[in-house]
Amino acid sequence: MFATADIFLFEGFRLDRQGEGLLRRNERGVFVPVSIGLRALDVLSVLAERSGSLVTKEEIIAAVWGRTVVENANLTVQIAALRRVLDEGRAEGSCIQTVAARGYRFVTPVRRIAHATPVPMAGITPNEGGSAFVPPCLAVVVLPFANLSDDPQQDYFADGITDDLTTDLSWTPEFFVISRSAAFVYKGKSVNAKQIGREVGVDYVVEGSLRATGSRLQVNAQLIDAETGAHVWADRFETDGNDLSAAEAEITGRLLWDLRLNLFAAASSRAEQDGRSDGNAKTIAMRGWSVFHRPRSAANIQEALQLWERALEIDPRSMSAKIGIALALVSNFWHGWSRSFEPDEARAERLLLEVFAVDPTDITARIAMGILRRLQGRLDESRIELESVPALDRNIAGLRQLGATLVYLGQPEPAIQHLERSIRLSPYEANIGLNYAYVGLCHLLLGHLDKALNHLRMARTSNPRIYIVHLYLAAALGLNGDFDDARTALAEGIRLKPEVDSLVAWRTYRPWEADPRYLALRAQTLDVGLHRAGFPVEAAPPGTHPLAVSVTAGPRAG
Repeated sequence: MFATADIFLFEGFRLDRQGEGLLRRNERGVFVPVSIGLRALDVLSVLAERSGSLVTKEEIIAAVWGRTVVENANLTVQIAALRRVLDEGRAEGSCIQTVAARGYRFVTPVRRIAHATPVPMAGITPNEGGSAFVPPCLAVVVLPFANLSDDPQQDYFADGITDDLTTDLSWTPEFFVISRSAAFVYKGKSVNAKQIGREVGVDYVVEGSLRATGSRLQVNAQLIDAETGAHVWADRFETDGNDLSAAEAEITGRLLWDLRLNLFAAASSRAEQDGRSDGNAKTIAMRGWSVFHRPRSAANIQEALQLWERALEIDPRSMSAKIGIALALVSNFWHGWSRSFEPDEARAERLLLEVFAVDPTDITARIAMGILRRLQGRLDESRIELESVPALDRNIAGLRQLGATLVYLGQPEPAIQHLERSIRLSPYEANIGLNYAYVGLCHLLLGHLDKALNHLRMARTSNPRIYIVHLYLAAALGLNGDFDDARTALAEGIRLKPEVDSLVAWRTYRPWEADPRYLALRAQTLDVGLHRAGFPVEAAPPGTHPLAVSVTAGPRAG
C-alpha cells in the first residue's frame, strides 16, 4: 500500500518515502528535513497515497504494522505526532480529518511527481549533484539519568552522562535524538516509556541511573521500545569514581557503543517482522549495519554488503549505504576475503570521498578511510584519519583501528593503550576478539610471551574464523617452545587462508607491513616464532595477488 516510486508535494512539504523522508520548504524555497518517527512517516505515506479518501483504521494498521498486533491507541499517537508537524501555523484546521469510529482522511491537495524529478535540498541545489543529507530513521530520547546517591553533587555528573549520550548518539546519521531540553522535562518524574513515546513521538527510550558507593560508581542503563514498553537491552557495570572526568568518558563510551548496536538490531528486527524494509533504502541500510556488527566472517560481510548494495540501488544518495559498502570492502581486504582488490579499493575510496563532500565529519566514514589508508601502505595518513575521529576516547571502533595502525607503525606501547581502552569500553562486544588479537600482537612484538599467548588464545576463542589470529598464535607458541601446539595453530591458519603458506606469501598478501620499525620488531619475534613453528620461507609464485601491485606501486593521489 505504500507509495514506492513517487514523491508527494503538499502545502510546503515534500514526502519521499524511498529517499529523504519528510521535508519542509524553508523561507529560501529549499526543502529541509523534518524530524519525525518512522511509524508516523509510514502512516503519512498511507494517507498521502489516498489523499481525499477515507482510510479506515484497520487499513492503516495493516499497512504500517503488518502482522503485529497493536491497539488503536498506537495509531492515535502517530496521528497526533503528524498533526503537530503538519498543522503548525495552519489556520484552516488539521490536514488530517478524523472520521468518527471509522478512520482518517488526508484533506490537503497532494501533487504526485516522478521520483527522479530534482527538488532542492538544504544546502544543495539541483545542479550540484552528489549525495544529499538523508534524515534519520529512528527517533530516540535519552532521559536524564537518575542520581541514586545521597550526594546531591552527583546530579551534575548524572546530567553530564545524559548530555554526552545525547550528543554522541546524534552523530549517528540514522538516528534523530530528541533535544536535551525536551528530555529534561521528565527529570525526576516517574513516567513509563509508552507515555513518553506518545508525548515526544519517539521509537525508543534510553533511561538509566548512577549510584556512588565509596570510590566506585555503579551504572544501570536500559533501552526500551516506546511502542510496546518492552526492554530491548539492559546493562549494569561498575567503574572507578576517583577521576570523574575519566569515569564520564568511560561510561559514555561503553553505553554509546552498546546502544548503537542494539538500536540497529532492534530497528532491523522490527522492520523485518512487519515488512517495512521491502523497498525502503533506510531500513535496508540499517539491516546491513545490524548484520555487519555480528561476529566477523566472510558470510556476514557478504550479507551486509548485499543489503547496502540494494539500499544504494533504491536510493543512490544514501549516505549510510555508501559508508557501509566502503567499510565492507575494506574489511574484506583486511581479513583476506577480497578477490578483486584494485576495483574494490577504487570504489571504496570514491564512495568515501562522496560522503566527505557532504559531511566531512562522519565518524564511521573517517574510520573506514583510516583502514583504507592503512591497506594502501599510507600508515601516517591512516593515523591522522583515525586521530581525527570526534570523541575518539570513547569510540570503540576508532580506538581499535588506531591501535592497529600504530602496531604496523612499529609503536606497540601506545597501541596497547588505545586497544585496552577499547576493550574496557565494550568487554562483551561481538568482535572483541579483534582487540585481543591486536593486543596479543603488540605483546608478541615486545617479547611479552605470557601476555601475548593469553590475548591470542582469547582472540581465537572469540572468533576462530580469522586466519591471522592462528598465525600470530603459532608464532607466540613457537617462541615459547610449545612446538606441537604451534604446528597445530599454524596448520589451522593455513587451512583458513591457503594462499598464505610462507613468509614470502605473507609479505605478498600483507604488503602494508613495511615500516622499518615494525619490521625490526617482527624480525626478532614474529618471524622467529613462525620459523620455529615450521612456517616455510620459500617464495610464492610472483604476482599471484593484486595487492602486491596495488600497494607497492606507490602512493595514490587523493
